[in-house]
Parts: sequence; structure tokens; C-alpha cells
Amino acid sequence: MKRRILGGTGISVSEYALGAMMFGAWGNPDQRESVRMIHRALDAGVNFLDTADIYSKGESEEIVGKALRRRRDDVVLATKGHTAMGEDPNCSGNSRRWLTRAVEDSLRRLGTDHIDLYQVHRPDPATDIDETLAVLSDLVRAGKLRAIGHSTFPAEQIVEAQWTAERRGHIRFRTEQPPYSILARGVEAAVLPTTQRYGMGVLTWGPLSAGWLSGKYAKPSDIDLTAGGGRAALEQHKFDPSLPGNARKLEAVGELTKLADEAGLKLPYLAIAFVRAHPAVTSVIIGPRTPAHLEDLLEGVDVELSDDVLDRIDEIVPPGTDLNRDDLYYTPPALSDKSLRRR
Repeated sequence: MKRRILGGTGISVSEYALGAMMFGAWGNPDQRESVRMIHRALDAGVNFLDTADIYSKGESEEIVGKALRRRRDDVVLATKGHTAMGEDPNCSGNSRRWLTRAVEDSLRRLGTDHIDLYQVHRPDPATDIDETLAVLSDLVRAGKLRAIGHSTFPAEQIVEAQWTAERRGHIRFRTEQPPYSILARGVEAAVLPTTQRYGMGVLTWGPLSAGWLSGKYAKPSDIDLTAGGGRAALEQHKFDPSLPGNARKLEAVGELTKLADEAGLKLPYLAIAFVRAHPAVTSVIIGPRTPAHLEDLLEGVDVELSDDVLDRIDEIVPPGTDLNRDDLYYTPPALSDKSLRRR
């Protein structure tokens, strides 16, 4: 497993990061099996684990903590806070009040005295970025966090945070965690160039685009929108093939499958290798639910794409293109709240 340095921190991380969102009630309820999967990934050379407090409402962090009881020093451990962990509106966001508690809760669930990378899971328009950086800087200086980052930040908010840290003397964000796949390339336009400009590390998520690039969807009838259809049924706006954006994705998947076959690769290997090839990307988060999923993904770890294959991908999905805007996981309040657009 190849390594890269994470955002100028000097921390060496594997090109694959093991995402723990599927460990627990949201995915695999068998905690022992999840622990074994973590150990298998570590044995394969993965040293970077990413979780979040919201995953299965804390259960994912607890599983990761169990798995690392005798292997904590071997792992670069990342988690996230921001999303609501209770009914109280103060149990969410990026305020000093909440993040101080959220970090302590994560440390307890993870069974450790420090977190290597703590990330705010989304922007928080209700909290001044100076406030967020101030509390995270205090937590770094207290030894509870080693480095800080954010997830799904637009380019302009990345710049604002970097400038605020410099002008106010705060610890700066070292990483961004955006969604990035062949079908969702919007971050190539501004987010990834901005992270490069500031020397930030990037750990991407969703390289298989919620399963679209797993090889399971070849035609409209493969997409089950009924009550038992799992994620496709729950998020029909991202899967219904009758919608234009999803029709474009299905067409692209067909062309990408042919390209993968011509290159002698499985489609998921092509998809992950594409993300890993971008010079801004430090590590790609894989999120297996079962041991079989993990083993299959690990087999593709050494795949590298030629310039010819990358050029063909650019022809199928042009750089900077999101085939379905509904696949975006953050909508600025200025767009979602009509009261902000009207006097």
C-alpha cells in the first residue's frame, strides 16, 4: 500500500482510507465482523481510518475503538463532528459549545486520548468561522487533536477559513474531504485547485458514486425503487432512471463499463484509480459493508490508469461536470432558504 503525506502535517497515510460509515446499524450490524474487517484492512497496509460521530449515532466510533485497542499507535485516526446528535439544537453545528462536547464524546467512544485528524462535517452558517477555528485550535494545543480539517466545504469557504486562521493566529485547516467520482467531478473546478494552492490534504469519499460505479447498474431495470430497494428506494432523486440526471449517469456507466473491459479492469477499480490519479488527492476513502466488499476493493489497490484511459474518461464525463446536481451533499443556505433571497 503506497503512502502519501497528509497536507503538510508530516503524517504518512495510505492511499486507501477505510471509511467506517457502514460499521454498525447503518450498514453491518455485526460488530465482531466489522472489527475483523478493520483488522484485515490494517494487515493489508491501510493505516488511515475515517469515521464520524453521526455514523450509526456513535456506534461506528465505538466499533473502531474496539478494533484499535491494541493497535492504536499503528493508525492515523480521523473522525468528524457537526451533525445533530440529539433533539437539542445546541447538539450540532460548529460552535465552541458543541464541538468541545463532541470531541470529548468521540474520544470516549473511540477509547483514545487523542484524535489524529478532527474534521467539521459541514459548514455552519450560524457560527463565525473564527469561533470554530478558535475552539479547534484550543483542542489541538490541549493535545486532544493533532490536526484539523473540514468536509464538503465550497472553495470560497476554504479560502475564508485559511485567511481567518492566518489573520487571527489560529491553527489552520489541513484537509478537505469532498465527494469525488467520475460521475461527480464538480470539485475539479475550484475545490481541488484551492486545496492545492493552500497545500492541503484531500481525502475523498464516494468514489463509486453511491454504487453507480460498482458494476451493479447496467440498465434501468437493475435499479429497484420499491420499498425493499435499499438506498435507491430511499434516495429516488439520485437513482430514478426516468430523471434526466440519472439517465445521464446510466448512459455514462455503460460507456465506462466498456472502457473498463477494454482496459482489462473491473469497473470499481477503474473508478477508484481515476480518483487516486488526481494530483490533489491524498487518500481515497473506501466504505465496504461486508468482508467480501473489502477483499474485492483491496485487490484493485495497485491499479494505475494510462493517459489514454484518463482521456477517454474525460470524453465520457467532461472535467468539472456533475451529471446529476442532486448528487451534491451540501446546498448553501443562500440557495435552499428562499428568505435569504427576498426582501
